[in-house]
Amino acid sequence: MNGRMRKEEEAMMGHDDSSVASTSIGIFGYILFGISWVMVGITLPFSLCVILKVVQEYERAVIFRLGRLLPGGAKGPGIFFVLPCIESYQKVDLRTITLGVPPQEVLTKDSVTVSVDAVVYYRVSNATVSVANVENAHHSTRLLAQTSLRNILGTKNLHEILSDRESISLAMQTILDEATAAWGIKVERVEIKDARLPEQLQRAMAAEAEAAREARAKVIAAEGEKKASGALRDASEIISESSSALQLRYLQTLNSISAEKNSTIIFPLPMDLVKNMVE
Repeated sequence: MNGRMRKEEEAMMGHDDSSVASTSIGIFGYILFGISWVMVGITLPFSLCVILKVVQEYERAVIFRLGRLLPGGAKGPGIFFVLPCIESYQKVDLRTITLGVPPQEVLTKDSVTVSVDAVVYYRVSNATVSVANVENAHHSTRLLAQTSLRNILGTKNLHEILSDRESISLAMQTILDEATAAWGIKVERVEIKDARLPEQLQRAMAAEAEAAREARAKVIAAEGEKKASGALRDASEIISESSSALQLRYLQTLNSISAEKNSTIIFPLPMDLVKNMVE
């Protein structure tokens, strides 16, 4: 892992490291360099507490000597030396960082105001570049993520934001990864957390959805009545063909009514009498 990280750093910082290595620090720099070693030798073993530094497995140390980057890229993990007075170093954490993008008020393509927030997962892929090429890589990535989110959402319609979050996340990841490559940052993942609509728009959409549901319910009820009327028509045609079938249906209706505990009084009449009265 260390070898691979070193190769990435050397590949991205090849020109800068070679220029540093080939540029002399000057006579005055060599004098200070020698004095620093003399002071370390005189104050041994106490000077070891000052010059010995340790970085963790997930950290790297970028060392500057008289304001110039040391060749060879970042140091670590483990123990390294820092000469007093002429060298300084800066630790860089290589672990994945979770960046919460605060809610952004965006005007969509169809002129709807929506508030969207996101989460960006990124890590430092090149410690030397992240220190030498940008003042604050993490703060710059945060601001760029906010701007990129607003720019992407401004080109989308509301229904695309609500239903197609995956493509928006991938587009945002691509833009951020390309822009932050020069800062030694690798964007691993982008996720859209939530899209909040104004209350008035939420009420309007709820009313529209309720009206659509009621319309579908009426259509379903009408279709059911149509099918029921067709079935009743078929049943009436079958019953009309036989008088005994009508009598049996009449008796079945009486049986179902009597099975219920009610005070309904029924006066049965002969079907022939009813038929004569109708005629």
